Amino acid sequence: MTFATPGLARGAVRPRFQRPRVSIEMAGILAAIAVWTVVWAFGEPWSRFVITGQDARCYWVPGFDAPYALSQWTAPIAYVYSPAFLQLLAPLKVLAWEPFLGIWTVLLLLAVRFLSGPRLFALAIVLAAPEVIGGNIHLLVAVAIVIGFRYPAAWSLILLTKVTPGIGLLWFAVRREWRALAIALGATAGIVAVSLAIDPRAWLEWLGVIGDSVGKTSGTWAAVPIPLWFRLPIAMAVIVWGARTDRRWAVPVAAMLALPALWYGGLAILLAIIPLRDPRRLEFWSATARILPSLRRPVAPAAARLA
Repeated sequence: MTFATPGLARGAVRPRFQRPRVSIEMAGILAAIAVWTVVWAFGEPWSRFVITGQDARCYWVPGFDAPYALSQWTAPIAYVYSPAFLQLLAPLKVLAWEPFLGIWTVLLLLAVRFLSGPRLFALAIVLAAPEVIGGNIHLLVAVAIVIGFRYPAAWSLILLTKVTPGIGLLWFAVRREWRALAIALGATAGIVAVSLAIDPRAWLEWLGVIGDSVGKTSGTWAAVPIPLWFRLPIAMAVIVWGARTDRRWAVPVAAMLALPALWYGGLAILLAIIPLRDPRRLEFWSATARILPSLRRPVAPAAARLA
């Protein structure tokens, strides 16, 4: 004689007790909130114990009347990017330091989320934490590289800030995607023209800053002592190889190698590999994604089309 368990049909499997678990996506969100809180709470000059936002402060301090008054690359506070980038930040620069740092950190965390996607967000936060804490633009460079495959004008951000990682445009030249290359260079030229009309003196000063900064970054404590003249040919070779073998992820690798100084924070550029290797996002971030399918489709014979 068998006795059935009340409320449970014969042959049914008793459901297992499931412990409540925090989802992977929620873990990433909580990690982002934690990092943002640390950055905002210890942002310079509030704390002598842990100083955050050092690089972000380099974008907030310079005034439009004398943007390159502090331009010694190896100094704690220095602005060495183009006048156009400073003008782009004008709406944020009207804010006090605390809200500026808070908004800037949110932008960097959104960049991490864009690059990693939801499932890898928590891990990407850990890898990008030094960069987010410092507040540099390497994460924005990574975003520009990814977007630049579909919207080449995004390369303007790189050419008008870090400059040398713009060697990634060699991808379009090797693949003879001349239209994409022309858009990238044309958009940059257009921005320069507008910015030059606003403040031509600042552009002359920036060219002088670039000239004085060459070869002076390897002595800083956070830079890997490998000179640019050695890394740049390697970066070019990586791009050529990637372009010929259709490996888009080679571009952020080359861009990282081509940084003016090989900072530890520059490793954050490698997060661009994630969306560029993701099959679900790979085709979208392609400048020719909308054109190639129609070009590769076989053309039916005239008789078949008329039938």
